[in-house]
Amino acid sequence: MAVTIKDVARLAAVSTATVSRVLNNDPRIAPDTFKAVSEVIAASGYRRNTIARSLKTSRSHAVGFLTPEIANDFFMYIAEGVEERLQAEGYSLIICNTAEKAEIEERRIDLLSDQRVDGVIIIPAGNCGAHYTALTERGIPAVVVDRMVSGFNCDAVLVDNIGGSYSAALRFFEAGVRRIGFIGGRQDLTTAQERWEGFRRAHEDHRIRLDPELVCFGDFHVNSGYELAKRLIALPDPPRHLFIANYFMHVGATRYLLQSGIGAERGIQTAGFDSMDLVPLLGFSAFTLSQPMQEIGQTAAELLLSRIRRQYEGPPVLRRLPTGIITHQDLTL
Repeated sequence: MAVTIKDVARLAAVSTATVSRVLNNDPRIAPDTFKAVSEVIAASGYRRNTIARSLKTSRSHAVGFLTPEIANDFFMYIAEGVEERLQAEGYSLIICNTAEKAEIEERRIDLLSDQRVDGVIIIPAGNCGAHYTALTERGIPAVVVDRMVSGFNCDAVLVDNIGGSYSAALRFFEAGVRRIGFIGGRQDLTTAQERWEGFRRAHEDHRIRLDPELVCFGDFHVNSGYELAKRLIALPDPPRHLFIANYFMHVGATRYLLQSGIGAERGIQTAGFDSMDLVPLLGFSAFTLSQPMQEIGQTAAELLLSRIRRQYEGPPVLRRLPTGIITHQDLTL
């Protein structure tokens, strides 16, 4: 027979209310009592009935996380930051893949609503979030991460994409580099728009001509980086330096430079957004822009918790976190 909360209370010689407060990490519980009750819970094998708890409190203590790609390391690092923060508060995370499609996002929102989640954190699949209003209608708070959307107002956690790509262009300029190939992402995503804007603005502010022939846009995936690097290197006057707007296109561009042998032959150097675990293996990389992935996730979780607990009920909050530059090798002309 399953151990009940009454059994735990009897074994710990406390009331069921005290056991409940311990389970909810209530700060009013004395440390000695908290420790004693926690030990009984662990020893007895007590497991909370989350369904019954949800029905009683109208809270599931579960949060949904919508991601465009479940196999994307960057998104999963963010999810890890979210889960770390939520777990400390007794919440569970339900991760759903949306395959970069708004119609799948809509279905996942319905699914999470049926699961009675207390809130949702979304990395949007595109630039339109009108279908997210279903969350508002059901009283479920939401936070968007990494990308902004139109048609839906909620809290958001982004990085300074414009400032990051601006500083990257300056790093090239300071080394005397003027011809830089730019490989950008989907221009219907605010992240891609902002990274292009920072790069373009740096050229404008420093009165350095930006050759349109050196600018191309892809889709933030490996194959796109491969094909666009190939296109730039095939130009009559190809650039020796490439700035690439995300990690996966950076990997694709590097694969082309390695497979063709052109990267080593011409001394090509790259730089890009995202400093992931494998970046040091991208031998052509001069520097990368790091994003605080764990902090992004933790900040999103904190904003969502404040909405769930009604600690903040004001207008939408926008948090922009800074990027940093990690140097891998000196730039050469």
